[in-house]
Amino acid sequence: MSDNELGAFLRARREAVTPTEVGLPSGPRRRTPGLRRSEVATLAGISVEYLTRLEQGRDRNPSPSVLGSLADVLRLTVEERIHLRRLEKASNGADHPCCSAAPPPALSVRPTVRALVDRLEPTPAVLFNRLSDVLAYTTGYDRIARPLGLLDGDRPNLLRFVFTDERARTAFTEWDRVADEQIAHLRSESPMIDPHVMQFVDELTVLAGAPFSDRIEAVPGLPRRSGVQILDHPEAGALRLSYESLALPDVDGQRLLVHLPADDATSAALDRLNGRQPGGLRAVSG
Repeated sequence: MSDNELGAFLRARREAVTPTEVGLPSGPRRRTPGLRRSEVATLAGISVEYLTRLEQGRDRNPSPSVLGSLADVLRLTVEERIHLRRLEKASNGADHPCCSAAPPPALSVRPTVRALVDRLEPTPAVLFNRLSDVLAYTTGYDRIARPLGLLDGDRPNLLRFVFTDERARTAFTEWDRVADEQIAHLRSESPMIDPHVMQFVDELTVLAGAPFSDRIEAVPGLPRRSGVQILDHPEAGALRLSYESLALPDVDGQRLLVHLPADDATSAALDRLNGRQPGGLRAVSG
């Protein structure tokens, strides 16, 4: 894993912002995608040399005011600003003491959360911890995931399934996007210096090789919390599932993933899987 995630994130965001977004002319001779360092530095009120040190990892202690100025110039969302602050804390060692003694990922489910999952039947819904271990799920999710092989074993894990089970590449027709999203969730739920994360990353690096390790080494990104996932299901055929990923408050990195049919064909297919009359799960637009 890169030891300069703060710098990589700043550079990636700089290259993603166009000159016109910040009121600058976009000439035909620009060799750099997005903004030049000099442009960001001027707009943020810092020197080019200092921005270079930040991007190269030679300075890991920017002040809150500098981070705020850079966030404004780079048009960061609220979630991206929080992520930037977490990267800064991890880069300067502020998170090391707590992370060295971090508790293992939770494997238990709060009774009220389990009751909530039960109330979602027959909607396909699943609860994960910060390493994407499967903690609880509805029978609606079971009927989708079990034929795929996702729930095999004593401790099913979505991230491990995506990267180490060949069936995942058949099931997820947009496998590369799903793989990127799983890495983004792993990064967003825990600092990479968390010893439990490091052990898990070492395991998957050995088991999955380059498809996993290359993504872990890449520029950190944020996961999408909603969207549409396409599945090639061995029993139901093609499924288009809208999803919402909901972080649970006051719980160590647990998130609830809820699926709904994104079209009428998927709605009918889920009704057949669940043995329900047509219309049990109505389609929603993705």
